[in-house]
Amino acid sequence: MKKDYWIILIVYIVMQFSIFIGQPLFQFGFQNLGKNIILAGPAWLVFSFTVALIIILFILRKERHAPGLRGNKKSSVSQSIMWAFLGFFLALFSQYVAAIIEQLLGIKPGSENTKQILKIIDLLPLTMIVTSIIGPILEEIVFRKIIFGSLYGRFNFFISALISSLVFAAAHMDFQHIIIYTAMGLTFAFLYVKTNRIIVPIFAHVTMNTMVVLVQSIYREDIERLQRELEAIQNFIGGFL
Repeated sequence: MKKDYWIILIVYIVMQFSIFIGQPLFQFGFQNLGKNIILAGPAWLVFSFTVALIIILFILRKERHAPGLRGNKKSSVSQSIMWAFLGFFLALFSQYVAAIIEQLLGIKPGSENTKQILKIIDLLPLTMIVTSIIGPILEEIVFRKIIFGSLYGRFNFFISALISSLVFAAAHMDFQHIIIYTAMGLTFAFLYVKTNRIIVPIFAHVTMNTMVVLVQSIYREDIERLQRELEAIQNFIGGFL
C-alpha cells in the first residue's frame, strides 16, 4: 500500500476518535459563548469531517491522472455518468434485496445507526451535509479506493470486495444489519471496477444517502408505523412456526 494511503487511513481513524477530545473542547467554547452545549457534538462532527476531507483530498490531488485499478483504462465520461445514475438504482436494489434476506432471517427492520443520525440532524440540521455528502465521499475513498483497491491488486474481485465490504459494515457498528452494509459495499466495489473511476461509486453513495436521509426525515412517523406493523406480522407468523 502506498505511503499516502496509510496517511489517509490514519487521518480517517483519528477523525473517527477525535470526538472524545473535540466535543469537550467545543462544549467549553459553547458554554463560554452562552450557546447550547448539546450542539457541541454535532458541531464537532461537521468540523472534523470537513477538515479530514480537505486533508485527504489534498493528499490525493495527484491521483486524478493516475491509471485505473490494475492499470486498466478508465471508462469514458459518458459511460461514467451512465453508471453513476445506474449505480444509484443498483444500490437501492441491493439494499432492498438485503433487507428482504434480513426479514427472512427474523432480523427486525430499522437501523439504530440511522436513528442516531436522524437525532443528530434534529439537533443541528447542518450535519446533513456530513451524512449525505462528506461521509459517503470519505467512505468511498477509504473503503473502496484504498482498502478494496489494495486488496484487488492481490486477490480476485469477490475476495477483495467481500473483505472490504465486511470492514465497511463493521465500521458502522450496526452488526445487526451487516448484510445490508455488506451488500452496499459489494455494489460500490462493482461500480468502481466497472468504471475505474472512484467518482462513480461516490456519486451513487452520496445520492442514496441523501435520498434515505430526506425520506427518513420527512416520513419518519409513517416509516416507524410501518416498521411496527412489520414486526407485528413477523411475530404473528412466528407464533405459527
